[in-house]
Amino acid sequence: MIIWLASYPKSGNTWVRLFLNSLIFTADAAVNINNIKLGQFPNRKYFQGITNNIDDVKEFIRNCNYAQSKLNLDNKIKFFKTHNAFWKIGQNHFTDDENTKGIIHIVRDPRNVITSIKNHYDYKSYEEAFKFMKDENKIIGVKGSTNEEDLPTPISSWKLHYNSWKNIINFKSKYILIKYEDLLKDPLNQFTKITAFIEKISEIKFNEKNIHKSIENTKFENLKKQEELKGFKENPKNSKKFFNLGPNNDWRNLLDKNIRYEIEISFKNEMQDLGYL
Repeated sequence: MIIWLASYPKSGNTWVRLFLNSLIFTADAAVNINNIKLGQFPNRKYFQGITNNIDDVKEFIRNCNYAQSKLNLDNKIKFFKTHNAFWKIGQNHFTDDENTKGIIHIVRDPRNVITSIKNHYDYKSYEEAFKFMKDENKIIGVKGSTNEEDLPTPISSWKLHYNSWKNIINFKSKYILIKYEDLLKDPLNQFTKITAFIEKISEIKFNEKNIHKSIENTKFENLKKQEELKGFKENPKNSKKFFNLGPNNDWRNLLDKNIRYEIEISFKNEMQDLGYL
C-alpha cells in the first residue's frame, strides 16, 4: 500500500522526500539529490498496459486508481510524492483506502509559495503566479514529454488542493499534517513526528541516530550546494535554481502589499485554519 507525500507544488515536499529517502534507501542517511529512489506519482511507466493515451487527462483520471491497484499487488509498503489534488470526478477519484496506507500532507504559507511558483515557472510577475494559484482547473505537466514523471497532473488551486487532502473523512486515522514553517523552526520535532507516524501505521522502524544525521544532511544549504556542483536532474528549469531561497523566502520582505492582501482575502479561511492569519 502507498504512503503519500502530498503537497501543492513548492511547499517542501522534496525536502521531506529526501529526508525519508535517506533513511529508507541508504544505510548511513546519506543524501544525493540526483539519486532519489522514493518515487513520484503519476509516472508514465505505471500506466503501461493500461492506456496508450496517458496524456489525455480524462484517461489519466479514469485509470489513476487502477494503476495504483496494480502497483499494490505486491502487498508492500511504498512511498510516493504527489502534487495531485485529492480529486473526485464522477465515479473516479485520485486514490482510495484500499490503495492508501497513509498521508503525509505538507503545506506552506501561500504568501511564500507564490515566490517559489514565480521562480519555478519563470513568471514575469506575481500577478501571473497568483493567477496560477487561484486556478481551480489548474493542470501541470507537459503532454508528450520524454520525462517519465512529467505528465498532465490536476492540482487545482492552492485553496482547493489544501481542502481536498485535509477534509478526507475516511482517512483521518491515516493522516498527518506537516507545515513547512514548523520544519524550519523545529526540524527535529517535526521530522520525528513524521517517522513516528510511519512507524505507527506500518512495520517500518527508524534509527534515531540516522534521523539526526538525515536532518543535518538535508539542510537547505547542503542541498543547494549539491545543486550548484552537479545540478538537479528533476529541475526542468535548468536556468533557475530549484533550491533557490529556502528559509530566505519570506513574504514580509518580498511581497507587494497588494498581492499579499489578495492572497489573504482569497485564502482567508484556509490560512486561518492553518494559523497563518
